[in-house]
Amino acid sequence: MKKINLFFATASIVMLAACSGGEKTTEQTTTEETIESVKIESASLQNVPQETTYTATVQPDKRNNISSSMPNRIKKIYVEVGDYVKKGQVLVDLDASTIIQQKVQLDNLELEYNRAKELVAVGGASQQQLDQITTQFEAAKTAYDNLMENTKLLSPVNGVVTARNYDDGDMAQGPILTVMQINPVKIVINVSETEFTKVKLGMPIDVTFDVFGDEIFKGRVSLIYPTIDPMTRTFGVEVEIPNGNYRIRPGMFARATVDFGSANRIVVPDRAVVKRAGSGDRFVYVYNNDGTVSYVQVELGRHIDTTYEIISGLEDGTQVVVAGQTRLTDGAKVKVVE
Repeated sequence: MKKINLFFATASIVMLAACSGGEKTTEQTTTEETIESVKIESASLQNVPQETTYTATVQPDKRNNISSSMPNRIKKIYVEVGDYVKKGQVLVDLDASTIIQQKVQLDNLELEYNRAKELVAVGGASQQQLDQITTQFEAAKTAYDNLMENTKLLSPVNGVVTARNYDDGDMAQGPILTVMQINPVKIVINVSETEFTKVKLGMPIDVTFDVFGDEIFKGRVSLIYPTIDPMTRTFGVEVEIPNGNYRIRPGMFARATVDFGSANRIVVPDRAVVKRAGSGDRFVYVYNNDGTVSYVQVELGRHIDTTYEIISGLEDGTQVVVAGQTRLTDGAKVKVVE
């Protein structure tokens, strides 16, 4: 009986040893299987063009609402929406009945004024009387001139009629027409605070419009807003664009490219940049000397051909994974392949 028990004990020890050895082999196999093969390249410091593209909507150079300073009936409107007009052109005639009455009053006061001057000269009236008549005459003349200006409404600019709000015979109160000067036109772009000192008056700007494809229109900086928006940390820059053929119209969507020169920046292949699922964060896997990789979040700049400018997160010479990132995790061991 003792021999049989000894046999079973020996067999149990052998089986445990065998099982133990088998588990060890499985763990080793699993570990080897988790070592991913990757390709790496070095981040490098390069001279990168600092061009930024901004979007904006085209605006007229000037927008004028044509209206009378007082309510009045419209006698005749001479233009329609879309008509091109010249500076000084008569656009609207208003009812002139009031101006006729004002002209009669002005003529009477002018006679009294001239008579008062003659009487003062011969001692027949006092200077105080002349001063009173003079004041009345000048006030009447100002009122008459104002009525004249508000009876015939003229265009203050060369432009195009973009709105007509009344018809002949209407009692107008407010803008009757809108005239826009569209040569030149302008756009306003919002430039970041960091570029404030780089923007100069007269600076050339390339502008494209979706409707015209890749055709480039040449603009220039015509105005730099004096303050920075504390909410967006940007400042407005007005860009003027010549429009002699009137191809560019207010309301068009524009893209303005501003050249801020160049700067030394870290650059990596765009294949190295990975987007974190569920967020807008970007990161790369950095290869370490011990054969592992580290997850590093980066701030991207411009996308240039097949590379990305890195604003922050990497240093010159850092080795980054450019292929094989799919199953990597932070701290994973990897094998570098050519």
